[in-house]
Amino acid sequence: MNLRTTSFEDYKEKYNYSVTQPEKFWEEIAGNFQWRKPWDRVLNWNFTDPEIRWFEGAKLNITENCLDRHLETLGDKPAIIWEPNDPEEDHRVLTYRQLYDKVCQFSNVLKNNGVQKGDRVCIYMPMIPELAIAVLACARIGAIHSVVFGGFSAQSIADRIQDASCSLVITADGGFRGPKDIPLKSVIDDALVQCATVKRVIVLTRSRTPVSMLKGRDVWWEDEIRKVETKGNPVCTPEEMDAEDMLFILYTSGSTGKPKGVVHTCGGYMVYAGYTFANVFDYNPGEIYFCTADIGWITGHTYILYGPLSQGATTLMFEGVPTWPDAGRLWNIVAQYKVNILYTAPTAIRSLMGFGTGPVMGKDLSSLKKLGSVGEPINEEAWHWFDEQIGGGKCPIVDTWWQTETGGIMISPIAGVTTTKPGFATLPLPGIQPILVDENGVEIAGNGVNGNLCIKFPWPGMIRTTYGDHERCKKTYFSTYENLYFTGDGCLRDDDGYYRITGRVDDVLNVSGHRIGTAEVENAINMHSSVVESAVVGYPHDIKGQGVYAYVVCPDKHENEEVTRKDIVMTVSRIIGPIAKPDKIQFVSGLPKTRSGKIMRRILRKIAEGDTGNLGDTSTLLDPAVVEEIMTGATKLKAQS
Repeated sequence: MNLRTTSFEDYKEKYNYSVTQPEKFWEEIAGNFQWRKPWDRVLNWNFTDPEIRWFEGAKLNITENCLDRHLETLGDKPAIIWEPNDPEEDHRVLTYRQLYDKVCQFSNVLKNNGVQKGDRVCIYMPMIPELAIAVLACARIGAIHSVVFGGFSAQSIADRIQDASCSLVITADGGFRGPKDIPLKSVIDDALVQCATVKRVIVLTRSRTPVSMLKGRDVWWEDEIRKVETKGNPVCTPEEMDAEDMLFILYTSGSTGKPKGVVHTCGGYMVYAGYTFANVFDYNPGEIYFCTADIGWITGHTYILYGPLSQGATTLMFEGVPTWPDAGRLWNIVAQYKVNILYTAPTAIRSLMGFGTGPVMGKDLSSLKKLGSVGEPINEEAWHWFDEQIGGGKCPIVDTWWQTETGGIMISPIAGVTTTKPGFATLPLPGIQPILVDENGVEIAGNGVNGNLCIKFPWPGMIRTTYGDHERCKKTYFSTYENLYFTGDGCLRDDDGYYRITGRVDDVLNVSGHRIGTAEVENAINMHSSVVESAVVGYPHDIKGQGVYAYVVCPDKHENEEVTRKDIVMTVSRIIGPIAKPDKIQFVSGLPKTRSGKIMRRILRKIAEGDTGNLGDTSTLLDPAVVEEIMTGATKLKAQS
């Protein structure tokens, strides 16, 4: 079966086949990939334990599908085009042959430094080609990569390294992001004070920032490459992996303070990443594809690296930010490289909208054929701006819904095939069986309904476990509703049967497309020496979609409240990273609690949203008067900002 869908009739046919004969459907999709040994059984599953196994008994290496199989026909074709942060710096192009050689080379470096199949490797690097090379080299030798976004703090990195018991870290001296220099190696040094499992750190030269190099632990990337080069042009035979062997761990925020390591496996993830990329973007050979995400997030894993490379695509990596050195940067990149497909986040679109049409004027965007949106639901105003100003009204927009845990896109228009609708993720892809349920897990049938979004049948790219804590995986995703995977999202299904995601229904925020657990932020705020207690909720934010609103009990705050606010923000940045810092901090004398001590976040959320007309019954609270005080304080804070 072809990975791509050619018409709406073809979509309906494939969707029906995928629901009535799911194993046959996925078996045919998997036939488009290269396997060392075919599977004995397509699927073995239950959502109770949960236990999900795809393509049991099959053997493969994902890098053979991303590199080796393209060498004969696409060896001289660009695999990665890299655009640096500074537009004055030269860009780089790696063909499939060059990328293959560099991955083999670095695979041998990893082996020389003691990395073996099954070892966990932490990668904390800037958005440069060597990050892609490091990820693929781990996969080639069967090491499990754990990429950490370059904006996380030392404490966040230490937590992730400890949880996965990483033996090796790959980093750079520093990185560039817009006008900022990021001191990556010194952050790693701070993190490793707590990490006894790490035996080796490989450091790439990028920013030429002076760094500390510890004898016996730290080595330079370039020196290690030279050692391999002296042996000629080394190949690295890919490690044979079982379809259900771990490929990577990616940490995501949950409703408790501790990040959870989402585990994806080799076979199913490969099939799903390749299938969704080719299908959703209707990828045609020769097209230039540009995803603006960071490889530190799942979007970068699936739709900068594994998905495009498995399909022989040319993928564009960008080190910088859309607004630097000016708000025309993305449009310059599109024009320079004649980009055909642009996949970006609603936050970026809203931010660029704020600069008006000036930065777009005079830019040749005529190469664009398809646009995509990822990370959060895109509001209608931003959708129309993207459509008219960037796509010229001629590019289908795929507004994609999916998660770290799903491995790839689940509900989305298919470019040029299914009808788009502003603000809607529209229809499930063939192979995906969504269901809406009420609070008791009873299915809500029909159209024109709201409910909690669940998936009732497995798909190859889905989470297998949370690293080192299977019970947490079960509790988070499979225990809320019996025999269903619970997404944590609320959803509307309109009269046409189109799906619109309405937001999280648990204590997780979606800030600029990144999930941040409220408990994680509260734990960080509570580390501040003057803070007694805090509660964090989301509120509508013009650019980020959701902002972080913190109610903080802080009796010993500085006489100038703004000083304490800045101190709390700095505390959160140090403990988690700037990504999680509160947008608004309101000091309160107490929090609305039930008599059993539970904080009523529902009330705090409504106050943060400015919706105080219907707070519900507050008489059952321990101290109902505190609500009035918080409402008054919120009005004052709004007037000040």
